[in-house]
Amino acid sequence: MSESDIIRFEVSDQIALVTLNRPPVNALDRAMRDRLIEIFDQISEREDIRVAVLTSSQKVFCAGADLRARPDLSKKGAFHDHNRVTRETGNCIHECAKPVIAAINGAALGAGFGLMAACDIFFASEEASFGMPEINVGLAGGAAMINSLFGRSTTRRIMFTGMRLSAHDLYRMNVIEEVTTQEALLPTAMKVAADIASKAPLGIRYAKRSCNMVELMPQRDAYRFEQNFTMELAATEDALEARQATLEKRKPVFKGR
Repeated sequence: MSESDIIRFEVSDQIALVTLNRPPVNALDRAMRDRLIEIFDQISEREDIRVAVLTSSQKVFCAGADLRARPDLSKKGAFHDHNRVTRETGNCIHECAKPVIAAINGAALGAGFGLMAACDIFFASEEASFGMPEINVGLAGGAAMINSLFGRSTTRRIMFTGMRLSAHDLYRMNVIEEVTTQEALLPTAMKVAADIASKAPLGIRYAKRSCNMVELMPQRDAYRFEQNFTMELAATEDALEARQATLEKRKPVFKGR
């Protein structure tokens, strides 16, 4: 299977659909990680894309890292190289300039759960399940990825026990937006993606950057940071067009400038 086949990348109506496609469980190996990074770096720069949806063609969303693709401990520097690419697999999604919607259609475990956590908006089918099972194979990791999704106790219980959570569990905890049938999952995610794609592209870029940055700041500094963005956006052609369209009761035509 070629690198272009292990992750499908399609663009239509300013929406990028990124589909994990490495049977049977989308286990992440080096080729798959490299391809994800390449795709999401493209999404950040391509003007014909305003939002992305990440999903899977398999019954499993992503079972995590491929245990057969572990670094060679006898080779100096191999683990550092492996860890660097592993970090960027999630960072390329989290740092993507465009919003990324996760449509989780099956188990999202370990690094697969991390892929979801790197996205901006989450939907899941009734068949989806979630967990960090690293502890079950004598490893530990993933707290940095899921810490933003859960409170202190739940994060630690997931990490210490390897427990599985259902889509309904995550919905009850206000982690995901909606639990759907398998058939309705992608249409639901694509409908939200279309709504986002209809907004001013510069505004969406700034909104994504703002959401990422304010998580790291005290409230006072975060608010000032966002006010600076508002000042910059207010002078753009798109902001002027949006105001004029509102007054004229018509749909705005955005140009991304």
